[in-house]
Amino acid sequence: MAAEKIWKDNPKLNEAEKKKLVKDGLKIYDDIPYYAKNGFESIPKDQWDLFKWAGCYLQKPKEAGYFMMRVNVPSGILTHNQLVTLAEIARDYGRDVYDITTRQAIQFHWLTIEQIPDILTRLERADLSSAGACGDITRNIVGNPLAGIDPNELFDTSPIVKEVYEFFQFNEEFSNLPRKYKMSISSNKNNASNAEINCISFVPAIKEVEGVETVGFHLKVGGGLSSAPHLAQTLDVFVLPHQVKEVAIAVTTIFRDFGYREKRHHSRLKFLVADWGVEKFKDVLLEYTGDLLTKGTGFEQTWNAGYFYGVQPQKQEGLHYVGLNVPVGRLHSEEVFELARLVKKYGNGEIRNCNSQNLILPNIATANIEALLQEPLLQKFTPTPPKFIGYSVACTGNEYCNLALVETKARMKDTASYLDEKISLDVPIRIHMVGCPNSCGQRQIADIGLQGIKTRNEKKEMIEAFEFYVGGTLQDGGKFNEKLKGKVDSPSLHLVLEKFLQHFQENKLPSEPYLDYVARVGIEELQSHLTSIIEKVKAS
Repeated sequence: MAAEKIWKDNPKLNEAEKKKLVKDGLKIYDDIPYYAKNGFESIPKDQWDLFKWAGCYLQKPKEAGYFMMRVNVPSGILTHNQLVTLAEIARDYGRDVYDITTRQAIQFHWLTIEQIPDILTRLERADLSSAGACGDITRNIVGNPLAGIDPNELFDTSPIVKEVYEFFQFNEEFSNLPRKYKMSISSNKNNASNAEINCISFVPAIKEVEGVETVGFHLKVGGGLSSAPHLAQTLDVFVLPHQVKEVAIAVTTIFRDFGYREKRHHSRLKFLVADWGVEKFKDVLLEYTGDLLTKGTGFEQTWNAGYFYGVQPQKQEGLHYVGLNVPVGRLHSEEVFELARLVKKYGNGEIRNCNSQNLILPNIATANIEALLQEPLLQKFTPTPPKFIGYSVACTGNEYCNLALVETKARMKDTASYLDEKISLDVPIRIHMVGCPNSCGQRQIADIGLQGIKTRNEKKEMIEAFEFYVGGTLQDGGKFNEKLKGKVDSPSLHLVLEKFLQHFQENKLPSEPYLDYVARVGIEELQSHLTSIIEKVKAS
Protein backbone atom coordinates (compact mmCIF):
# COMPACT_ATOMS: atom_id res chain seq x y z
CA MET A 1 0.00 0.00 0.00
CA ALA A 2 1.43 3.36 -1.04
CA ALA A 3 1.81 6.14 1.51
CA GLU A 4 -0.21 9.34 1.32
CA LYS A 5 1.61 11.83 -0.91
CA ILE A 6 1.41 14.88 1.33
CA TRP A 7 3.43 16.87 -1.23
CA LYS A 8 0.99 16.28 -4.09
CA ASP A 9 -0.54 19.77 -4.03
CA ASN A 10 2.80 21.60 -4.26
CA PRO A 11 2.44 23.78 -7.39
CA LYS A 12 6.22 23.84 -7.92
CA LEU A 13 6.76 20.10 -8.34
CA ASN A 14 9.22 19.27 -11.10
CA GLU A 15 8.09 17.26 -14.10
CA ALA A 16 9.48 13.97 -12.79
CA GLU A 17 7.49 14.42 -9.58
CA LYS A 18 4.30 15.07 -11.51
CA LYS A 19 4.78 11.83 -13.43
CA LYS A 20 5.37 9.91 -10.21
CA LEU A 21 2.04 11.17 -8.86
CA VAL A 22 0.34 9.46 -11.79
CA LYS A 23 2.26 6.20 -11.70
CA ASP A 24 4.57 4.69 -9.09
CA GLY A 25 7.91 3.59 -10.45
CA LEU A 26 7.50 -0.01 -9.22
CA LYS A 27 4.43 -0.37 -11.46
CA ILE A 28 6.80 -0.82 -14.37
CA TYR A 29 6.99 -4.46 -13.31
CA ASP A 30 3.33 -4.83 -14.34
CA ASP A 31 4.13 -3.52 -17.82
CA ILE A 32 7.35 -5.38 -18.61
CA PRO A 33 5.63 -8.59 -19.88
CA TYR A 34 3.59 -6.57 -22.40
CA TYR A 35 6.58 -4.59 -23.60
CA ALA A 36 8.66 -7.76 -23.87
CA LYS A 37 6.00 -9.40 -26.03
CA ASN A 38 5.54 -6.37 -28.28
CA GLY A 39 9.11 -5.11 -28.53
CA PHE A 40 10.97 -1.92 -27.68
CA GLU A 41 8.84 0.20 -30.02
CA SER A 42 5.81 -0.50 -27.82
CA ILE A 43 7.37 1.37 -24.88
CA PRO A 44 6.24 5.03 -24.81
CA LYS A 45 9.15 7.42 -24.32
CA ASP A 46 7.51 8.88 -21.24
CA GLN A 47 7.80 5.42 -19.63
CA TRP A 48 11.53 4.98 -20.25
CA ASP A 49 12.57 6.49 -16.93
CA LEU A 50 10.31 4.14 -14.97
CA PHE A 51 12.59 1.25 -15.89
CA LYS A 52 15.04 2.64 -13.33
CA TRP A 53 12.83 1.21 -10.58
CA ALA A 54 13.52 -2.21 -12.11
CA GLY A 55 17.23 -1.42 -12.02
CA CYS A 56 17.46 -0.61 -15.72
CA TYR A 57 18.77 2.39 -17.67
CA LEU A 58 18.70 2.71 -21.41
CA GLN A 59 22.23 2.67 -22.79
CA LYS A 60 23.68 5.23 -25.16
CA PRO A 61 22.00 5.92 -27.55
CA LYS A 62 18.66 5.36 -25.88
CA GLU A 63 16.81 4.91 -29.15
CA ALA A 64 18.80 1.74 -29.88
CA GLY A 65 16.80 -0.03 -27.18
CA TYR A 66 19.59 -1.65 -25.14
CA PHE A 67 19.41 -1.63 -21.36
CA MET A 68 21.97 -1.60 -18.60
CA MET A 69 20.74 -3.54 -15.57
CA ARG A 70 22.08 -3.15 -12.05
CA VAL A 71 21.55 -6.00 -9.57
CA ASN A 72 21.51 -5.40 -5.82
CA VAL A 73 24.07 -7.27 -3.73
CA PRO A 74 23.56 -6.16 -0.10
CA SER A 75 26.94 -5.89 1.66
CA GLY A 76 28.44 -7.35 -1.52
CA ILE A 77 27.85 -10.95 -0.35
CA LEU A 78 26.99 -13.57 -2.99
CA THR A 79 26.36 -17.30 -2.63
CA HIS A 80 27.72 -19.80 -5.13
CA ASN A 81 24.32 -20.21 -6.79
CA GLN A 82 23.88 -16.45 -7.07
CA LEU A 83 27.34 -16.03 -8.59
CA VAL A 84 26.65 -18.71 -11.18
CA THR A 85 23.27 -17.16 -11.99
CA LEU A 86 24.87 -13.77 -12.59
CA ALA A 87 27.60 -15.31 -14.76
CA GLU A 88 24.94 -17.07 -16.84
CA ILE A 89 23.06 -13.80 -17.39
CA ALA A 90 26.25 -12.07 -18.54
CA ARG A 91 26.99 -14.97 -20.90
CA ASP A 92 23.48 -15.46 -22.26
CA TYR A 93 22.28 -11.87 -22.52
CA GLY A 94 24.94 -9.31 -21.57
CA ARG A 95 27.51 -9.83 -24.34
CA ASP A 96 29.82 -11.26 -21.70
CA VAL A 97 30.25 -8.02 -19.70
CA TYR A 98 30.12 -8.31 -15.90
CA ASP A 99 30.89 -5.11 -13.95
CA ILE A 100 31.35 -4.65 -10.20
CA THR A 101 30.20 -1.21 -9.08
CA THR A 102 31.44 1.14 -6.37
CA ARG A 103 28.34 0.20 -4.35
CA GLN A 104 29.01 -3.56 -4.39
CA ALA A 105 26.36 -4.25 -7.03
CA ILE A 106 26.67 -5.97 -10.42
CA GLN A 107 25.89 -4.36 -13.77
CA PHE A 108 25.00 -5.95 -17.09
CA HIS A 109 24.85 -4.29 -20.50
CA TRP A 110 23.28 -4.88 -23.92
CA LEU A 111 20.01 -6.28 -22.58
CA THR A 112 16.86 -6.06 -24.70
CA ILE A 113 13.30 -5.75 -23.46
CA GLU A 114 12.52 -9.22 -24.80
CA GLN A 115 15.18 -10.72 -22.50
CA ILE A 116 14.29 -8.89 -19.30
CA PRO A 117 11.41 -11.15 -18.11
CA ASP A 118 13.65 -14.22 -18.18
CA ILE A 119 16.45 -12.32 -16.45
CA LEU A 120 14.08 -11.21 -13.70
CA THR A 121 12.88 -14.80 -13.28
CA ARG A 122 16.45 -16.06 -12.99
CA LEU A 123 17.26 -13.39 -10.42
CA GLU A 124 14.18 -14.21 -8.35
CA ARG A 125 15.03 -17.93 -8.31
CA ALA A 126 18.48 -17.04 -6.97
CA ASP A 127 17.03 -14.68 -4.33
CA LEU A 128 18.43 -11.67 -6.16
CA SER A 129 16.71 -8.50 -7.31
CA SER A 130 17.28 -5.45 -9.46
CA ALA A 131 14.32 -3.62 -7.90
CA GLY A 132 15.39 -0.25 -6.55
CA ALA A 133 18.92 -0.56 -7.89
CA CYS A 134 18.18 2.71 -9.73
CA GLY A 135 15.44 5.33 -9.42
CA ASP A 136 14.08 7.53 -6.62
CA ILE A 137 14.07 4.74 -4.09
CA THR A 138 16.30 3.00 -1.53
CA ARG A 139 19.31 1.69 -3.45
CA ASN A 140 21.52 -1.32 -2.74
CA ILE A 141 22.57 -1.26 0.92
CA VAL A 142 26.34 -0.98 1.16
CA GLY A 143 28.01 -2.85 3.98
CA ASN A 144 31.13 -4.53 5.20
CA PRO A 145 32.08 -7.19 2.61
CA LEU A 146 33.69 -9.14 5.45
CA ALA A 147 30.58 -9.12 7.62
CA GLY A 148 30.56 -12.19 9.84
CA ILE A 149 34.19 -13.14 9.22
CA ASP A 150 35.95 -9.86 10.00
CA PRO A 151 38.44 -9.68 12.90
CA ASN A 152 38.00 -5.90 12.67
CA GLU A 153 34.22 -5.75 13.06
CA LEU A 154 32.37 -4.98 16.26
CA PHE A 155 29.71 -7.58 15.40
CA ASP A 156 28.19 -9.28 12.36
CA THR A 157 25.94 -6.82 10.51
CA SER A 158 24.77 -9.16 7.73
CA PRO A 159 21.45 -10.10 9.44
CA ILE A 160 20.67 -6.41 9.99
CA VAL A 161 21.45 -5.52 6.38
CA LYS A 162 19.24 -8.38 5.21
CA GLU A 163 16.34 -7.27 7.43
CA VAL A 164 16.48 -3.65 6.32
CA TYR A 165 17.01 -4.50 2.64
CA GLU A 166 14.06 -6.90 2.54
CA PHE A 167 11.79 -4.37 4.24
CA PHE A 168 12.34 -1.78 1.52
CA GLN A 169 12.22 -4.21 -1.41
CA PHE A 170 9.04 -3.60 -3.50
CA ASN A 171 7.67 -1.45 -0.66
CA GLU A 172 5.40 1.14 -2.28
CA GLU A 173 5.34 3.18 0.92
CA PHE A 174 8.93 4.15 0.10
CA SER A 175 9.15 3.80 -3.68
CA ASN A 176 8.47 7.48 -4.35
CA LEU A 177 11.31 9.36 -2.69
CA PRO A 178 12.43 12.81 -3.82
CA ARG A 179 15.62 11.35 -5.32
CA LYS A 180 18.00 8.41 -5.04
CA TYR A 181 18.61 7.29 -1.47
CA LYS A 182 21.79 5.50 -0.44
CA MET A 183 22.28 3.61 2.80
CA SER A 184 25.22 1.89 4.46
CA ILE A 185 25.39 -0.39 7.50
CA SER A 186 28.74 -1.61 8.79
CA SER A 187 30.56 -2.35 12.04
CA ASN A 188 34.03 -2.56 10.49
CA LYS A 189 36.52 -0.34 12.33
CA ASN A 190 38.10 0.75 9.03
CA ASN A 191 34.96 2.40 7.59
CA ALA A 192 34.68 -0.23 4.87
CA SER A 193 31.31 1.17 3.73
CA ASN A 194 32.44 4.75 3.03
CA ALA A 195 29.90 6.04 5.54
CA GLU A 196 30.38 9.77 4.92
CA ILE A 197 29.18 9.70 1.30
CA ASN A 198 25.87 7.95 1.95
CA CYS A 199 22.51 9.56 2.63
CA ILE A 200 22.24 7.55 5.85
CA SER A 201 24.92 5.42 7.49
CA PHE A 202 25.02 3.25 10.58
CA VAL A 203 28.59 3.16 11.89
CA PRO A 204 29.96 1.08 14.80
CA ALA A 205 29.97 2.46 18.33
CA ILE A 206 30.10 1.35 21.96
CA LYS A 207 28.21 2.77 24.94
CA GLU A 208 27.86 1.86 28.57
CA VAL A 209 24.16 1.21 29.14
CA GLU A 210 23.05 0.55 32.70
CA GLY A 211 26.58 -0.38 33.65
CA VAL A 212 27.08 -2.79 30.72
CA GLU A 213 29.31 -2.10 27.72
CA THR A 214 26.88 -2.30 24.78
CA VAL A 215 27.57 -2.45 21.05
CA GLY A 216 25.53 -0.54 18.50
CA PHE A 217 25.75 2.27 16.00
CA HIS A 218 26.14 5.97 15.60
CA LEU A 219 23.99 7.51 12.87
CA LYS A 220 25.30 9.72 10.07
CA VAL A 221 22.96 11.54 7.67
CA GLY A 222 23.23 13.81 4.67
CA GLY A 223 26.21 12.52 2.72
CA GLY A 224 26.44 12.31 -1.06
CA LEU A 225 28.63 13.19 -4.02
CA SER A 226 27.64 14.39 -7.53
CA SER A 227 28.20 18.05 -8.46
CA ALA A 228 27.39 19.32 -4.95
CA PRO A 229 29.15 16.89 -2.58
CA HIS A 230 28.34 16.79 1.14
CA LEU A 231 29.92 14.78 3.94
CA ALA A 232 27.45 13.03 6.23
CA GLN A 233 27.04 14.49 9.72
CA THR A 234 26.68 12.53 12.94
CA LEU A 235 23.52 12.81 15.04
CA ASP A 236 23.69 12.63 18.81
CA VAL A 237 22.04 9.21 19.03
CA PHE A 238 23.13 5.67 19.82
CA VAL A 239 21.19 3.02 17.92
CA LEU A 240 20.99 -0.51 19.29
CA PRO A 241 21.19 -3.30 16.68
CA HIS A 242 17.51 -4.19 17.04
CA GLN A 243 16.58 -0.52 16.44
CA VAL A 244 18.29 -0.15 13.06
CA LYS A 245 15.25 -1.05 10.96
CA GLU A 246 13.01 1.33 12.93
CA VAL A 247 15.49 4.19 12.64
CA ALA A 248 16.06 3.52 8.94
CA ILE A 249 12.30 3.66 8.35
CA ALA A 250 12.06 6.91 10.30
CA VAL A 251 14.85 8.66 8.38
CA THR A 252 13.45 7.44 5.08
CA THR A 253 9.98 8.70 6.05
CA ILE A 254 11.41 12.12 6.87
CA PHE A 255 13.13 12.24 3.49
CA ARG A 256 9.99 11.08 1.70
CA ASP A 257 7.68 13.60 3.36
CA PHE A 258 9.96 16.62 3.85
CA GLY A 259 12.59 16.20 1.12
CA TYR A 260 12.64 18.72 -1.69
CA ARG A 261 10.72 17.96 -4.88
CA GLU A 262 10.93 21.22 -6.79
CA LYS A 263 14.37 20.94 -8.43
CA ARG A 264 15.88 17.57 -9.35
CA HIS A 265 19.42 18.80 -8.72
CA HIS A 266 18.46 19.91 -5.19
CA SER A 267 16.46 16.91 -3.99
CA ARG A 268 18.88 14.57 -2.22
CA LEU A 269 18.65 14.16 1.57
CA LYS A 270 21.93 16.04 1.93
CA PHE A 271 20.20 19.32 1.07
CA LEU A 272 17.48 18.84 3.69
CA VAL A 273 20.09 17.98 6.35
CA ALA A 274 22.18 21.00 5.41
CA ASP A 275 19.19 23.32 5.70
CA TRP A 276 17.75 21.83 8.89
CA GLY A 277 21.02 21.13 10.68
CA VAL A 278 21.68 18.02 12.73
CA GLU A 279 19.88 19.25 15.86
CA LYS A 280 16.59 19.83 14.10
CA PHE A 281 16.97 16.61 12.16
CA LYS A 282 17.50 14.71 15.39
CA ASP A 283 14.46 16.34 17.00
CA VAL A 284 12.25 15.35 14.06
CA LEU A 285 13.71 11.85 14.04
CA LEU A 286 12.82 11.35 17.71
CA GLU A 287 9.23 12.29 16.93
CA TYR A 288 9.10 9.11 14.85
CA THR A 289 11.23 6.77 16.95
CA GLY A 290 10.66 7.99 20.48
CA ASP A 291 13.67 8.50 22.73
CA LEU A 292 16.99 7.08 21.63
CA LEU A 293 20.17 6.87 23.65
CA THR A 294 22.71 9.63 23.16
CA LYS A 295 26.05 9.01 21.45
CA GLY A 296 28.61 6.64 22.87
CA THR A 297 32.19 6.11 21.70
CA GLY A 298 32.90 5.55 18.04
CA PHE A 299 34.58 2.26 17.14
CA GLU A 300 35.99 3.40 13.79
CA GLN A 301 39.73 3.99 13.77
CA THR A 302 40.82 4.51 10.19
CA TRP A 303 39.66 4.21 6.56
CA ASN A 304 40.71 1.44 4.21
CA ALA A 305 38.78 2.70 1.13
CA GLY A 306 37.37 -0.79 0.63
CA TYR A 307 40.68 -2.52 -0.07
CA PHE A 308 41.30 -5.99 1.38
CA TYR A 309 44.20 -7.39 -0.62
CA GLY A 310 46.21 -10.49 0.14
CA VAL A 311 45.72 -13.53 2.35
CA GLN A 312 44.26 -12.41 5.68
CA PRO A 313 43.05 -14.31 8.75
CA GLN A 314 39.34 -14.41 9.51
CA LYS A 315 37.99 -14.31 13.03
CA GLN A 316 37.21 -18.01 12.60
CA GLU A 317 40.35 -19.91 13.56
CA GLY A 318 41.92 -21.79 10.64
CA LEU A 319 40.09 -19.80 7.96
CA HIS A 320 41.34 -16.98 5.74
CA TYR A 321 40.00 -14.65 3.09
CA VAL A 322 41.89 -13.72 -0.07
CA GLY A 323 41.39 -10.25 -1.50
CA LEU A 324 41.83 -10.00 -5.29
CA ASN A 325 42.28 -7.08 -7.66
CA VAL A 326 39.78 -6.82 -10.52
CA PRO A 327 41.07 -3.95 -12.69
CA VAL A 328 38.32 -1.25 -12.84
CA GLY A 329 35.80 -3.90 -11.79
CA ARG A 330 35.31 -5.55 -15.18
CA LEU A 331 35.10 -9.31 -15.69
CA HIS A 332 33.79 -11.67 -18.35
CA SER A 333 31.52 -14.63 -17.82
CA GLU A 334 34.17 -17.33 -18.17
CA GLU A 335 36.17 -15.60 -15.45
CA VAL A 336 33.14 -15.43 -13.17
CA PHE A 337 32.40 -19.12 -13.78
CA GLU A 338 36.00 -19.91 -12.88
CA LEU A 339 35.72 -17.84 -9.71
CA ALA A 340 32.59 -19.80 -8.83
CA ARG A 341 34.53 -23.03 -9.29
CA LEU A 342 37.39 -21.79 -7.12
CA VAL A 343 35.27 -20.58 -4.21
CA LYS A 344 33.37 -23.86 -4.19
CA LYS A 345 36.55 -25.95 -4.37
CA TYR A 346 38.60 -24.03 -1.83
CA GLY A 347 36.01 -22.17 0.26
CA ASN A 348 32.30 -22.43 1.06
CA GLY A 349 31.07 -21.15 -2.31
CA GLU A 350 30.69 -17.49 -1.29
CA ILE A 351 32.30 -14.50 -2.95
CA ARG A 352 32.15 -10.88 -1.85
CA ASN A 353 32.15 -7.60 -3.79
CA CYS A 354 34.07 -4.58 -2.48
CA ASN A 355 33.18 -0.94 -3.13
CA SER A 356 36.67 -0.61 -4.58
CA GLN A 357 35.35 -2.78 -7.47
CA ASN A 358 37.41 -5.74 -6.25
CA LEU A 359 36.62 -9.21 -4.89
CA ILE A 360 37.12 -11.27 -1.74
CA LEU A 361 37.25 -15.07 -1.65
CA PRO A 362 36.26 -15.99 1.93
CA ASN A 363 36.43 -19.05 4.15
CA ILE A 364 39.62 -20.57 2.74
CA ALA A 365 41.13 -23.20 5.04
CA THR A 366 44.82 -22.82 5.79
CA ALA A 367 45.54 -26.10 3.99
CA ASN A 368 43.95 -24.77 0.77
CA ILE A 369 45.69 -21.42 0.52
CA GLU A 370 48.79 -22.42 -1.45
CA ALA A 371 46.81 -24.40 -4.00
CA LEU A 372 44.38 -21.50 -4.47
CA LEU A 373 47.21 -19.02 -4.97
CA GLN A 374 48.65 -21.23 -7.71
CA GLU A 375 45.43 -21.22 -9.74
CA PRO A 376 45.92 -19.52 -13.14
CA LEU A 377 43.08 -17.06 -12.57
CA LEU A 378 44.86 -15.62 -9.52
CA GLN A 379 47.78 -14.69 -11.73
CA LYS A 380 45.41 -12.40 -13.61
CA PHE A 381 43.32 -11.21 -10.68
CA THR A 382 46.14 -11.07 -8.21
CA PRO A 383 46.03 -10.66 -4.42
CA THR A 384 49.23 -8.56 -4.69
CA PRO A 385 48.55 -6.01 -7.46
CA PRO A 386 50.89 -3.23 -8.56
CA LYS A 387 50.37 0.16 -6.89
CA PHE A 388 48.45 1.91 -9.68
CA ILE A 389 46.23 -0.74 -11.28
CA GLY A 390 45.51 -2.06 -7.81
CA TYR A 391 44.09 1.25 -6.59
CA SER A 392 42.28 2.53 -9.69
CA VAL A 393 38.52 3.01 -9.91
CA ALA A 394 36.45 3.94 -12.96
CA CYS A 395 32.76 4.54 -13.60
CA THR A 396 30.91 3.07 -16.60
CA GLY A 397 31.89 5.94 -18.92
CA ASN A 398 30.41 6.87 -22.29
CA GLU A 399 30.79 3.33 -23.57
CA TYR A 400 27.28 2.76 -22.18
CA CYS A 401 26.25 5.75 -20.04
CA ASN A 402 24.16 8.59 -21.50
CA LEU A 403 25.54 11.09 -18.98
CA ALA A 404 29.26 10.37 -19.36
CA LEU A 405 31.26 12.72 -21.57
CA VAL A 406 34.34 10.52 -21.95
CA GLU A 407 35.42 6.88 -22.05
CA THR A 408 36.71 5.72 -18.66
CA LYS A 409 37.08 1.96 -18.14
CA ALA A 410 39.69 1.16 -20.78
CA ARG A 411 41.46 4.51 -20.36
CA MET A 412 41.85 4.14 -16.59
CA LYS A 413 43.10 0.57 -16.96
CA ASP A 414 45.58 1.51 -19.69
CA THR A 415 46.75 4.61 -17.82
CA ALA A 416 47.30 2.72 -14.57
CA SER A 417 49.19 -0.05 -16.35
CA TYR A 418 51.42 2.56 -18.00
CA LEU A 419 52.14 4.22 -14.66
CA ASP A 420 53.04 0.87 -13.11
CA GLU A 421 55.68 0.42 -15.82
CA LYS A 422 57.12 3.90 -15.38
CA ILE A 423 56.92 4.71 -11.66
CA SER A 424 57.79 2.72 -8.56
CA LEU A 425 56.37 3.84 -5.20
CA ASP A 426 56.41 2.52 -1.64
CA VAL A 427 52.79 3.57 -1.09
CA PRO A 428 49.65 3.20 -3.21
CA ILE A 429 47.88 6.15 -4.82
CA ARG A 430 44.13 5.90 -5.23
CA ILE A 431 43.14 7.28 -8.65
CA HIS A 432 39.44 7.52 -9.53
CA MET A 433 38.23 8.39 -13.04
CA VAL A 434 34.70 9.60 -13.74
CA GLY A 435 32.98 10.51 -16.97
CA CYS A 436 30.74 13.27 -15.64
CA PRO A 437 29.99 15.33 -12.49
CA ASN A 438 27.57 12.70 -11.14
CA SER A 439 30.68 10.88 -9.93
CA CYS A 440 29.58 7.24 -9.83
CA GLY A 441 33.32 6.54 -9.63
CA GLN A 442 33.49 8.61 -6.43
CA ARG A 443 36.09 11.07 -7.72
CA GLN A 444 35.84 13.39 -4.72
CA ILE A 445 37.34 10.92 -2.21
CA ALA A 446 40.35 9.90 -4.32
CA ASP A 447 43.98 10.84 -3.79
CA ILE A 448 43.83 11.95 -7.41
CA GLY A 449 40.45 12.42 -9.06
CA LEU A 450 40.16 12.64 -12.83
CA GLN A 451 36.90 14.09 -14.14
CA GLY A 452 36.11 13.84 -17.82
CA ILE A 453 34.96 16.92 -19.70
CA LYS A 454 34.51 18.14 -23.25
CA THR A 455 36.58 21.16 -24.24
CA ARG A 456 37.87 22.86 -27.38
CA ASN A 457 41.42 22.50 -28.58
CA GLU A 458 43.48 25.18 -30.28
CA LYS A 459 41.68 24.38 -33.54
CA LYS A 460 38.32 25.00 -31.80
CA GLU A 461 37.44 21.30 -32.13
CA MET A 462 35.55 19.54 -29.33
CA ILE A 463 37.76 16.95 -27.65
CA GLU A 464 37.73 14.71 -24.59
CA ALA A 465 39.81 15.97 -21.69
CA PHE A 466 40.25 15.62 -17.94
CA GLU A 467 40.40 17.91 -14.92
CA PHE A 468 42.63 17.09 -11.94
CA TYR A 469 41.59 16.99 -8.28
CA VAL A 470 43.93 16.10 -5.41
CA GLY A 471 43.77 15.18 -1.72
CA GLY A 472 40.48 13.36 -1.10
CA THR A 473 39.87 11.09 1.89
CA LEU A 474 37.23 9.77 4.28
CA GLN A 475 39.71 9.54 7.13
CA ASP A 476 38.65 11.41 10.30
CA GLY A 477 35.29 12.47 8.94
CA GLY A 478 36.46 13.12 5.41
CA LYS A 479 37.74 15.83 3.10
CA PHE A 480 36.90 16.17 -0.58
CA ASN A 481 39.74 16.64 -3.02
CA GLU A 482 40.55 20.06 -4.46
CA LYS A 483 40.49 21.07 -8.11
CA LEU A 484 43.65 22.11 -9.89
CA LYS A 485 43.42 24.48 -12.84
CA GLY A 486 44.13 23.12 -16.27
CA LYS A 487 42.63 20.65 -18.73
CA VAL A 488 44.50 17.64 -20.08
CA ASP A 489 43.43 16.18 -23.41
CA SER A 490 42.78 12.44 -23.23
CA PRO A 491 45.69 11.29 -25.43
CA SER A 492 48.15 13.16 -23.18
CA LEU A 493 46.70 12.03 -19.86
CA HIS A 494 49.18 9.22 -19.19
CA LEU A 495 52.16 11.47 -19.95
CA VAL A 496 50.93 14.30 -17.74
CA LEU A 497 50.18 11.90 -14.89
CA GLU A 498 53.61 10.34 -15.23
CA LYS A 499 55.36 13.71 -14.89
CA PHE A 500 52.97 14.80 -12.13
CA LEU A 501 53.64 11.68 -10.10
CA GLN A 502 57.38 11.81 -10.67
CA HIS A 503 57.31 14.98 -8.57
CA PHE A 504 55.72 12.93 -5.77
CA GLN A 505 58.21 10.12 -6.26
CA GLU A 506 61.18 12.49 -6.02
CA ASN A 507 59.93 14.70 -3.17
CA LYS A 508 57.96 12.40 -0.87
CA LEU A 509 59.21 11.31 2.52
CA PRO A 510 59.77 7.58 3.14
CA SER A 511 56.40 5.79 3.35
CA GLU A 512 54.57 9.13 3.14
CA PRO A 513 50.97 8.71 1.93
CA TYR A 514 49.87 10.89 -0.95
CA LEU A 515 47.31 12.65 1.26
CA ASP A 516 50.03 13.72 3.72
CA TYR A 517 52.24 14.82 0.84
CA VAL A 518 49.48 17.06 -0.55
CA ALA A 519 49.01 18.64 2.87
CA ARG A 520 52.75 19.15 3.30
CA VAL A 521 53.65 20.70 -0.07
CA GLY A 522 50.37 22.57 -0.54
CA ILE A 523 48.01 23.11 -3.45
CA GLU A 524 49.95 26.05 -4.87
CA GLU A 525 53.09 24.00 -5.47
CA LEU A 526 51.09 21.17 -7.05
CA GLN A 527 49.24 23.67 -9.23
CA SER A 528 52.49 25.23 -10.40
CA HIS A 529 53.92 21.82 -11.22
CA LEU A 530 50.81 20.70 -13.14
CA THR A 531 50.67 23.95 -15.13
CA SER A 532 54.31 23.55 -16.14
CA ILE A 533 53.74 19.95 -17.25
CA ILE A 534 50.67 20.82 -19.34
CA GLU A 535 52.54 23.64 -21.09
CA LYS A 536 55.51 21.37 -21.90
CA VAL A 537 53.28 18.58 -23.20
CA LYS A 538 51.40 21.02 -25.43
CA ALA A 539 54.68 22.39 -26.78
CA SER A 540 56.12 18.95 -27.56
